Amino acid sequence: MTVAVPKETHAGETRTALVPEHVAKLVALGAKIEVESGLGLSCGHSDMDYTRAGAAVRTDRAAMLAAADVILQVRKPTLDEVSALREGAVLIALLDPFQSPELIRALASRSVSAISMEMVPRSTRAQKMDVLSSQASLAGYAAVIVAAGQSGKIFPMMMTPAGTIKPVKVFIIGAGVAGLQAIATAKRLGAKVEAFDTRPVVEEQVKSLGAKFVKIDVGETGQTEGGYAKALTDDQLKLQREGMSRICAESDIVITTAQVFGRRAPVLLTSEMLDAMKPGSVVVDLAVESGGNVEGVVADQIIERKGVKIVGIASLPGRVPVHASQMYSSNVTALLTEFWDKETQALKLNLDDDILKSCVVTHDGRIVNDKIATAT
Repeated sequence: MTVAVPKETHAGETRTALVPEHVAKLVALGAKIEVESGLGLSCGHSDMDYTRAGAAVRTDRAAMLAAADVILQVRKPTLDEVSALREGAVLIALLDPFQSPELIRALASRSVSAISMEMVPRSTRAQKMDVLSSQASLAGYAAVIVAAGQSGKIFPMMMTPAGTIKPVKVFIIGAGVAGLQAIATAKRLGAKVEAFDTRPVVEEQVKSLGAKFVKIDVGETGQTEGGYAKALTDDQLKLQREGMSRICAESDIVITTAQVFGRRAPVLLTSEMLDAMKPGSVVVDLAVESGGNVEGVVADQIIERKGVKIVGIASLPGRVPVHASQMYSSNVTALLTEFWDKETQALKLNLDDDILKSCVVTHDGRIVNDKIATAT
């Protein structure tokens, strides 16, 4: 079975779907690995590194994709690329299925078995395949580093002959994987950190990292079976914004991480709240690709509003492409290994399996995931 890995063509994408370390593991299973020339240059891997690991380096992208049994990508393919895939091929990528109905229909029409890595369930068995968690952790780290670079202040308290420098105040909205990593990173840099989440259950985790947990009564909240925060009502969002306004106004840096998978991100920071912040403050919006938590945020731009910088970098994990690629590649390799048939030396998709039932969205010419079928 041939596994092909093309270069990413999405603007600004620096990650790659497979690194040499994992090429060797898949070759050991019996897979034939083909990679497009230049695949790993943005994350520190040369063509020779892939060759040494056992992969064949190809220069004809179209021919490679047309002949492949399995295609590994980070970002979703274009419609033209889908039409060039052979029927029965397996595509594994971040497909953004709820926002890509035309793509999903095209994959089904082409009889491609498409695995959406965002749809991997949050279960103990699937933990090693959980791309959302691995990339969110890096996004949380990168968000703090980006904020530090945009701020005119240093993070830690310093006692100097010229006087005492107070630590910066960082407010993190959302204490999921990204938020918790942002808290940990900001604390390591010496900041005074506060955090809020609609799920009271995360208070202990926030405190264990040395941050103060902000309590705002928005009524009954909770989390999904997968551990994600449930969407708030409009009234609850209003209460949340009111409770956060004072803290945002006092903070030097605000990082928003609130996303609801398959839906537009909720707006948490309004224009009025931004106007109340101090000139020189920095806001980093991790949800910009799904609409943004900050009113007026622009994808892939840093804009300034009355002295407040609003950072809308779309792919923060791409700011650390070496480790982001390593982690994504590990997640994908774990999935392939889990469902690899050693006798036939091929990927075997059993849609009765709990993991595949969740993440396989098209198969045998149909949209097989009920949630995606309803959305498209």
